[in-house]
Formats: sequence, C-alpha cells, structure tokens
Amino acid sequence: MGIRAAIERKIKVLEVYEDSALVIYQLKGEWETRDPKLVNYRRLVLELIEEFDDITFCYLPRDENQMADALATLASMIKAPAHCCNIEEEEEKDDHPWYQGILRYMKSREYPNQATENDKRTLRRLASDYVLDGEILYKRRKDQVLLRCVDAVEAKQILEEVHEGVCGTHANGHGCYWADLTKGI
Repeated sequence: MGIRAAIERKIKVLEVYEDSALVIYQLKGEWETRDPKLVNYRRLVLELIEEFDDITFCYLPRDENQMADALATLASMIKAPAHCCNIEEEEEKDDHPWYQGILRYMKSREYPNQATENDKRTLRRLASDYVLDGEILYKRRKDQVLLRCVDAVEAKQILEEVHEGVCGTHANGHGCYWADLTKGI
C-alpha cells in the first residue's frame, strides 16, 4: 500500500513485509546504512513512521514471497510487442470489471438485476471477504493482507510494466520493494 497511503488512510498499526534482510535491518536500526542514496530514504521513512502508533518491519524470505514470484513468472510467460501502448493516453476503461457486482453491493447494498435469492445470498457471502476504501475495492486474504481489485485494463498495464522491468528484475529480491515504496511515499 505504501507508507504514505497508510498514513492518508489514518492507519495506526502497520506491518511492513520485505524480502530483503538488508532493508529490514537497516530500517530497524540493527544494521548501518552506508549507501548515500539510502541514507536519505531511510531518514524519510523514519520521519513518516512517527505517524503510526505501532509499526513493525518484518523480513519475509524470498522463497516465501509467493505473490512476487507468481507475478514474475506470469510476466515471463507473456510475449509483449516491442512497443507498448500507454493505457492512460488511450483513456481505456473497463466499464464491466469482474468485481462490479461486489463493488455495487458494498457501496449501496444493491443487487444485480434478475438476482435470485441464492445469488443474493452468495453475493453477501462473497462481500464479507472484501473491503471498500473510498472507490477502491480490496480482497482480504486469510492472512488479512489486502489485495487491490483491478479491472482488465489495469491488469494489462501492470503486466506490461512487470514485463518491461519497471520494477527491475526480481533476481535481486528488493527491486520492486523500492519502486513500490517510492511511488507510495
């Protein structure tokens, strides 16, 4: 979600997971930060975490970081053209995302037209696993991690960015972490 995004949402207790022991132990102050580029970054993060009542930095070994591995594997399987379209410029929009019924129910407690009683019951059950934050819908995993729901256009853009290496190769274990945090901060 990014530290600034968590602050904007007035979250007071936060757990941060990272698959780079170096980053975690530097943020915890257990290891010295020597890289000049990271010294200022660490200072900024330490200022931002003052906004939280409790914040925990947790090392998550790379082999347990299944989501990043799954995205990297998926991206490597896609053959992207040499040029990629910029979705924002084309102003494409998915008017019927897969989660439209859940989003509508979460916003206004309205059911889709022609929904049977069984459909309504199923929708209520499904909705209990989702969280609505403003206009953004999240799926809550069993471990309470929130996954942002994206439509087909956003999914395409994410896959293209991963394939292009916007986050760098995942081989170094923390390329995407730094890219995500700098966007979130």
